[in-house]
Amino acid sequence: MGKKSRVKTQKSGSGASAVVSPKEMLNLISELLQKCSSAAPSAGKEWEEYIQIRGLVEKIRKKQKGLSVVFESSREDYFPDLMSWATENGASCDGFTVTNFGTEGYGLRATRDIKAEELFLWIPRKMLMTVESAQNSVLGPLYSQDRILQAMGNVTLALHLLCERANVTSPWLPYIRSLPQEYDTPLYYQQEEVELLLATQAVQDVLSQYKNTARQYAYFYKLVQTHPAASNLPLKDTFTFDDYRWAVSSVMTRQNQIPTEDGSRVTLALIPLWDMCNHTNGLITTGYNLEDDRCECVALQDYKENEQIYIFYGTRSNAEFVIHNGFFFEDNAHDRVKIKLGVSKSERLYAMKAEVLARAGIPASCVFALHCNEPPISAQLLAFLRVFCMTEEELKDYLLGERAMNKIFTLGNSEFPVSWENEIKLWTFLEMRAALLLKTYKTTSEEDRTMLEKPDLSLHSRVAIQLRLAEKHILEKVSSSGQAKRQHFQQKLEEGALLPHYEESDIALLENTEADTKLPIILRKLEEVEEGQEIQAEEHNHLLNGEKLVYRMEADVEPVQEVQSALDSTGSSEKNGQREVAKRTEENLKEKSD
Repeated sequence: MGKKSRVKTQKSGSGASAVVSPKEMLNLISELLQKCSSAAPSAGKEWEEYIQIRGLVEKIRKKQKGLSVVFESSREDYFPDLMSWATENGASCDGFTVTNFGTEGYGLRATRDIKAEELFLWIPRKMLMTVESAQNSVLGPLYSQDRILQAMGNVTLALHLLCERANVTSPWLPYIRSLPQEYDTPLYYQQEEVELLLATQAVQDVLSQYKNTARQYAYFYKLVQTHPAASNLPLKDTFTFDDYRWAVSSVMTRQNQIPTEDGSRVTLALIPLWDMCNHTNGLITTGYNLEDDRCECVALQDYKENEQIYIFYGTRSNAEFVIHNGFFFEDNAHDRVKIKLGVSKSERLYAMKAEVLARAGIPASCVFALHCNEPPISAQLLAFLRVFCMTEEELKDYLLGERAMNKIFTLGNSEFPVSWENEIKLWTFLEMRAALLLKTYKTTSEEDRTMLEKPDLSLHSRVAIQLRLAEKHILEKVSSSGQAKRQHFQQKLEEGALLPHYEESDIALLENTEADTKLPIILRKLEEVEEGQEIQAEEHNHLLNGEKLVYRMEADVEPVQEVQSALDSTGSSEKNGQREVAKRTEENLKEKSD
């Protein structure tokens, strides 16, 4: 099956550092774990904490220099082995090949014409790296005794990947050798490149990602060195921060949900070959066929011979793409920025506003999204802002007035304003809020565009500035839209225009786009929506989507927690992130980071 696998551990030469005593390393690791496990810093101190954690990590990395496991050949040299291995194991490989597409990195190139919706790729279960395969591997004994591994499938996959990479007889070696040796996730950014993200909406997630990854590494380093069940792990001799960062990024850019063999629940998996596909706008076209027990992908569109084959990763924002996938997608029709809004508990009308919001299934404090397209706000955000800006009389009308409950259903429908004054207030608030957020950036949009013209800009710096500029573009659009809406409703008020009346048949309509106005709203219980969680399924962070073929997705499959948040939720079980749905699910947490 092609060239023999060659794995080496750099222990000398290649800039390897002097031998570090186990005690010295454990002391450093303990210091890192303590620092990363301390209470969250006060507002404004997050960057300072990041600098301190990064300093400890760099000290550890320096002492571990040259100790990571690497492959002798380049990634590209192993692609023929990957294709041969896939063919031998029953995958379809006759319609494409792996090709370097320059700035897009490696992807799949059609070797023949492929029609839209044609089934062109399938990968059998035995090729997948899953939580179940980890349990049946050398990692099994530790998995059975460690609650973090049991609770967090993505962490399990990361360690599974590292153990198999160090095993020269691993059945997944052809796949593992084909993975990038480095990624472009923020975990690989230089400090000055991360600094470019300061004041952006994404920076908190970037800093948390680094902190949580460092904490996980420190925890598992100590566990591997001290736990009896880890005595046979290949990581016991060599387990560097760079190793873990690579494994975390591999999983973070590739993990997907698939059903277990009996279809009773979902599990996490890495899907070889298919995860080479790059992203474009479109629809989810991958599913899991339980009857044939394989992952299947149909063509998103017609592809001519030699054209690149794309898939759609899901409705992710550019912040999500940058943080979890390592790339910025310029033509992102689903880009958005987060905005946290809440009714102050000290406000006199708090109880009334909270009750109206509760009846509409909306928390009194929540993270919403501002969208790059029209309308810039969702039906839920429109409903929240209307209640947020209500007068006492308007609140009484929606709580006690005639057909009060029926009116709740119209809160998110743009066709039925509470009052012209209420519309003016909410759009004025949104206009001013967006303008204030724009003032928090250290650079203007024009300055960002000028910086992007520099030819010597690093890839990571370019991506950071692109993300920063995209956020500003959305906020500028929201501010402009707010101004236009405010002026429109001001004119309605001045003209003495009558408010639109609704009929009984209109009451159940909440959505605020023309296409969605035919859909009834399903009110959620207040306790079902956690503070800080998006209301709409399309706004879920890290949502793993599914599609047809055999198992169809549910609109609000809960997000699977990312690898970097594992130690934040050790008490939760995998069930929390993987709802008991007999649904085949897919969202490609993909690579674009060669």
